[in-house]
This record gives sequence, C-alpha cells and structure tokens, in this order.
Amino acid sequence: MSRGPQRLVILGSTGSVGTSTLEVVARHPERFELVGLSSYQRMDLLLDQCRRFKPRRVVVPTELRAAEMRAALRDAGLATEVRAGAQALCELAASDDVDSVMAAIVGAAGLPPCMAAARAGKRLLLANKEALVVGGGLFMRTVAEGGATLLPIDSEHSAIFQCLPEDRSVWAQRIDHIVLTASGGPFRSRTPESLHDITPEQAVAHPNWVMGRKISVDSATMMNKALEVIEARWLFDLEPERIKVVIHPQSIIHSMVVCRDGSVLAQLGTPDMKVPIAYGLSFPERIESGAPRLDFAAMQSLSFEEPDPSLFPGLQLAWEALRSPAGTTAVLSAANEEAVAAFLAGTIAFTAIHRVNAQTLERLPARLHPDHGLGDLLELDRAAREVARQAMKELAA
Repeated sequence: MSRGPQRLVILGSTGSVGTSTLEVVARHPERFELVGLSSYQRMDLLLDQCRRFKPRRVVVPTELRAAEMRAALRDAGLATEVRAGAQALCELAASDDVDSVMAAIVGAAGLPPCMAAARAGKRLLLANKEALVVGGGLFMRTVAEGGATLLPIDSEHSAIFQCLPEDRSVWAQRIDHIVLTASGGPFRSRTPESLHDITPEQAVAHPNWVMGRKISVDSATMMNKALEVIEARWLFDLEPERIKVVIHPQSIIHSMVVCRDGSVLAQLGTPDMKVPIAYGLSFPERIESGAPRLDFAAMQSLSFEEPDPSLFPGLQLAWEALRSPAGTTAVLSAANEEAVAAFLAGTIAFTAIHRVNAQTLERLPARLHPDHGLGDLLELDRAAREVARQAMKELAA
C-alpha cells in the first residue's frame, strides 16, 4: 500500500454499500484518494458522485452509456476517463495506481473483477458474497497466490473477523464453531401458508437494515443467510457443520465465535453498514464511521430463536450444497439470482423462489474438473440460469 492516501476503487458505487462507502470516505478526505467508480445503472447518481469526489476513472456497462457519461462529465467540467464493459471493470480493479478495491457489485457479475483484484494483490474489501459462493476454493487460491489482503464487509463476516486475532494461523485451534445471526426478515412471524401472496414491496421492506432490493428479498427468504454460510465456509476455512445460524430479531449482535473453551465472543453495534465498511477501509486501525452509537440503556431485550425450516426452507440448501460436488454452490447462487429477479418483476410468486432453487440443483448436478478455472465457473453459472428459467416457465404453465 502507498504511504500517502489509500487509493481506492469502488465497484458498484451507486448501490447501498457503495453509497455508504462514499459517506465514510467523505469523513476522511486525508486518508483516501478515489481512483475509480463503477455502476451498472443509476447513471444520474454516478454523475453526482463524480462531481463530488472527482475520480480519475469510471466504468459503465455499455458504450452508449459511456458516450452519454462522457458528454455529461464534459458539461460538468470534469476530465474523468470513462470506459465500458466487463473487461474495463477488471482492468480498473487491477490497476497499478489502486491500493484497495471495495467489491460491492451484486451477484455473480462481481466475480471476474474480484478475481482480477485478487490476482493483482490488492486489498480487497469483499461485499460481494457471490465471489466466494461461486468462486469458492478457486477464489481463495487466487487470493493466496496473488498476495491479496481479503477483508470481509458483510456485517456478519466482519463481526466474526473482528472477534478473531489477526494471526490467522491460530484460528483453527481456537474456534469450536461460529454463529451467524439473522434478523428473520419481515416475515418471521408469518405462517408458511400466508407467504404465497407476498408482494415485492412487502419483501424489500426490511425491518432493520437499509439494503438493495435483491439482498432484501434474500433476507426475507433467508437465502441471504444460506449464501453467508457458504461464504463463511471459505473465509474462515471451516467445515460446514461448524457454521450455525440463529435468528436475532434486534440485529444488535452481528455474529459470534464460540471458542473451544466455551467462551463466546460477540460483536455488537447498531445495524448500519458504515461500521463494517469503516473497519475494512481502516484495518487494522479504526476510524469514525458516522454510524449512531449503541445505547445499551435503550435496549429492552436481546432474543434468539432457531430458524423455522417450514418458513425458511432455502436455508438448509447451504449445507446441502457445501456437501455436494464443487460448483454446486455456483448453481444455487445463479438459480437464486434468476428467481429473485423474476419475483421482483412480478412473474413468479414469493414461495416459488425456493422451488426454483431446489429444482435447479436437482436438474443440474455440478461436475467441475478439479483444476477448473474462472471460465468453467461462468459457464456453469450460465447453464444454471437457463435451467432456472426453464423451471420458472414450467411453474407458470
């Protein structure tokens, strides 16, 4: 890392994690230099971000969007370079003038630039869980071979990371298991029979966290927690049975480490993504995040309960996929992305999301070669999406 300000790229700067990252960066202008931003949509917000933070480069999805952005930046008197496409995204993540990459792109589309940043040995702040859900062992090997520093940004994984010593070599001998907490989402108190007519607007109304629409739906189905179980398996090198999930409706304890001696280490805080973002940006130091402080006197209770498998049937798919051949978790991730997109578009019911995921896993057994590469994973992702779309057509018939 450079001795001056930390040179930062934010992939997915107009999403909830990206905008929160910029809020933290704005509090510490002396610590960060914004090299680049990327966005798939919300071009008006990206333009506003360029006006305020003046990055050197931005990446947008298409040449048409790039031409429009160049004209808008010229009108604003900015000389920001604009590029388009997936390859430009990877090149931005691996640029020589970049120290740190905030990976906040949602979905499997975030895997290639995460791999590029890892190969280039960057400080990689991982808010894109699919990089590990899809990439798995290949991604972790790339991190090790590239000499990258991998810092988890998901609140649960950041909580676990904060409870562990910096010396990773002692983790295995200290951890008995870890506990990922879940809010239970907006439908925790509903009956399974009442979920069929849930609307997208109801599903994205998370009771505690401000998140994007896709992640909010995942929280409502608890598929978000299933993906986090898979992510934790790779981040902390734990067998699946040493990863537990408990519902904690208040979202105050963000996750826990149960040590071999029976001690339980927990990280607490208000449900605000700026806290794990600030920790990732400043690690191993700590900086002001801008999040409100936890008021213990105002807390009436902290409660916990087991997830109801009849209400959240998709959660168990995490452990099933992890016990299956390599690539199964990539199939699950792709199917879920397709199913959630269809639900948000109003073409399938909320309860159909789990059926699509389960049917895709059943119909497309993963058969990756032990020496598989990124191209093999992306091809498996493509095939899984086709199977998921066919399953949805059958449901609609």
